[in-house]
Amino acid sequence: MTEDLSFRRKPLTPEQRQARDAARRVEAEKAMRDHEEAQKAFYANRERLKAERLAREAAAAKD
Repeated sequence: MTEDLSFRRKPLTPEQRQARDAARRVEAEKAMRDHEEAQKAFYANRERLKAERLAREAAAAKD
């Protein structure tokens, strides 16, 4: 069985590796910021809806 190795990638130079790692780090930091923003928005909305529900229940209990 012969193996076709023509698809193998060329090894990266140290500069290319550093550039790739820096780009990955920047992308990861952006993804974390986006995730944190989404979490904050979710919890803020959750608290808002909870307050509205409690207000409705209190108003219904008065009647």
